[in-house]
Amino acid sequence: MPDTTPLTTPLNSSAPALCYHCGQSVPDDAPWKVRIASVEHTMCCPGCAAVAQTIVELGQESYYRDRAAYAASAEGAQQLPPELQLYDNADPRFALDEDSRESTFTVEGIRCAACVWLIEKRLARLPGVDSAQLNVATEKLYVRWHTDNCKPGDILGALHGIGYAAYPYDASRHADQQRRAARTLGRQLFVAGLSMMQVMMYVAPAYLAEDGTLDASMASLMRWASLLLTLPAICYSALPFWRGAVASLRARSLGMDVPVALGIAAAFGASVLATFSGQGEVWYDSVTMFIFLLLCSRYLELRARRKAGAALERLQHALPASASLLENYPASQAITIVHAAALAVDNLILIKPGEAVAADSIIVEGRTSLDLSLLSGESAPVPKRKGDAIPGGAINAGSMVIARVTRRAADSTLSDLIKLINRAGGEKPRIAQWADRVAAWFVAGLLVFALAAFCAWFWLDGSAVRAWPIAIAVLVVSCPCALSLATPTALAAATDQLLRQGVLVTGPQTLETLHRATHIVLDKTGTLTWGRPVLQKTQQLAAMRTDFCLQVAAAMETGSAHPLARAIVNAAVEAGSQNWSATGLQEVAGCGLEGMVHNRRYRLGSMQFVSGISGLPPSRAVPDGVTPVYLGAEGQWLACFHLHDGLRPDAQDTVDYFRRHGKTVVLVSGDDDALARRVGDQLGIETTVGGYLPADKLSFVQQLQRRGCVVAMIGDGINDAAVMGAADVSFAMGSGAALAQAHADAVLLHGRLGAVADSARTAARTMQVIRQNLGWATVYNVTAIPAAAVGLLNPWLSGVGMAISSAVVVLNALRLRKLR
Repeated sequence: MPDTTPLTTPLNSSAPALCYHCGQSVPDDAPWKVRIASVEHTMCCPGCAAVAQTIVELGQESYYRDRAAYAASAEGAQQLPPELQLYDNADPRFALDEDSRESTFTVEGIRCAACVWLIEKRLARLPGVDSAQLNVATEKLYVRWHTDNCKPGDILGALHGIGYAAYPYDASRHADQQRRAARTLGRQLFVAGLSMMQVMMYVAPAYLAEDGTLDASMASLMRWASLLLTLPAICYSALPFWRGAVASLRARSLGMDVPVALGIAAAFGASVLATFSGQGEVWYDSVTMFIFLLLCSRYLELRARRKAGAALERLQHALPASASLLENYPASQAITIVHAAALAVDNLILIKPGEAVAADSIIVEGRTSLDLSLLSGESAPVPKRKGDAIPGGAINAGSMVIARVTRRAADSTLSDLIKLINRAGGEKPRIAQWADRVAAWFVAGLLVFALAAFCAWFWLDGSAVRAWPIAIAVLVVSCPCALSLATPTALAAATDQLLRQGVLVTGPQTLETLHRATHIVLDKTGTLTWGRPVLQKTQQLAAMRTDFCLQVAAAMETGSAHPLARAIVNAAVEAGSQNWSATGLQEVAGCGLEGMVHNRRYRLGSMQFVSGISGLPPSRAVPDGVTPVYLGAEGQWLACFHLHDGLRPDAQDTVDYFRRHGKTVVLVSGDDDALARRVGDQLGIETTVGGYLPADKLSFVQQLQRRGCVVAMIGDGINDAAVMGAADVSFAMGSGAALAQAHADAVLLHGRLGAVADSARTAARTMQVIRQNLGWATVYNVTAIPAAAVGLLNPWLSGVGMAISSAVVVLNALRLRKLR
């Protein structure tokens, strides 16, 4: 039955303010406000604020105007309010496939690795959910589900049921949520530290006094004072542990907050009983110290996660929300400020100094320089002039320019990179999955071991005086968080460092697999070479003018993104192209193009391909070091274009690096075999094959894999997309075709081949740090837990050890951000 609470409140100054969403009382200092229909309304809790803000963002403000009753409270409710079912149909941000969807959510209340584990376990049990991965570095949730068995409202409801508010990802809102979480944790840490210091003042006399010298009434006063000073830490600072434990138990799973909460509750409960009875030991100092140290560890972990994901978040915020539209240019230079998402192709925009480019564009007036550091890692400004393309997300570091939009903001270069980033966070590497499984079993084993230790000491000692603190110490000293943090923190730090150097890692296994790779397979054009060949010579094969042949070839290549095609088109433009057009174009991958120009059929490409309509190939030799592209018509050979492409300056160092580290380097190219071997011999590559079509490259890599080899593929261009998808790990040059980048596990944003060797160095260092972290976490737990069980560690010392264990793992992982 709907809530029939009236929607209006008498205008009485003494009447309490009511939440505009659910109708419950609003605290006097409530900070949660949402603007609905141009009016700012106060909410009672962050849950109601999140729901109301989402309804506004979905354009459903009419819900509040038409409703007959308040919604159910968003705080603590087991089911979502009905209006959140709007997500199921109205939210265009869900990428719809035939029978499945996937989306990115922001989840509020992420406190530590325990939250990640709990959320993933809960959603994994939800019918219809294929995968749910929570990125601990960026605090974003990636979910893929079947539309027949699951709806977005079901996902949000499941999260709400275990105490987490979630909503579709929005960069600015996500940043606000992170700032609120950091402030809350800071306040909890301050209260815990203050309580700890005050309690220490009252327990110090008991530690310093000799037996019988402290008056019983004074000792009782000290205990009662310590109890009162411990309450703020228990009731406020320890809230993350209580909530995490309750959420775990509600989800019928043993999260990592469970042993922590049990340890705090056991120590505090025993101390309260001793205070009321006047007999036994109290551990108020241990309780407050444990809460303070654990919060210190979590605060450090939070800062580490934010630092590890800093570069990724900067990309999320790089695209501007608005743009300066020139609607009637050049008749009028009047500017209209519009949403960047509203820009259409061919719109003219004004880009002022210091502004970010709202969408991919071409400069039509003016010249400037661009800061591309976010997009490519290039620190030096890049000069741009009239006619040059500029990517969305770049910063105008020079003068004001006017540009014509070529792609919508949602399809801009930066948006494509962000999509790849979101894909990168959608899965976990195998080593992280293993650590999570171990940590889950670890919690269950720890609780059993703590119970066994209590029973053993109770049996040996005959009372709980000795058994109780030992059981508490066992619960407190363990550190399952260190196991779960060991891998994701290191991977996040390494990924952030690589992104700042211009390497965008998009695959979950990239670093792990690159470190294990046995064979490095390289493409030639656009990878080992610049990929910007130039036309050196047009060799005539018939009585046709050179400029005519070049015009025909350019007409056929106009729409192609291949580097060889761009070289021919650029040469035709420089020679005074007449903008001929070709019809009926058909591309044969790895061979060439066939089409009609002025009602005559032509072929452009390899000698074997062109001979299919032109007859026997010509006997004229092709000079060394050039790539031949033939042009022929039906029954006639017309011309051979000699294209030359120089080696990249870092190609030799990259090949030498992998050879020194025991990798087998292979060059596989679609170019002529003799030309490919010449490049291979120049670089010292032992295995070189040329003349391979895309299917041949794919077969070559699969043969290596069947022999047990781990293959890393580095390529550029559409022809490499299939083999990149098949390789164990793949890198795409940033200047390559978008399709190749979409299939790659990493993208070299600035197109520097040496970045692959840098990635390999980082991968080796990352795996070393992960092994160190896992080794430390294992050795610590194996040593500290038995030590606590035999009585060598008291509760407060156990808390110190647990906090230090997590801090060591996080600080060790953060060293990867400074790797050069």
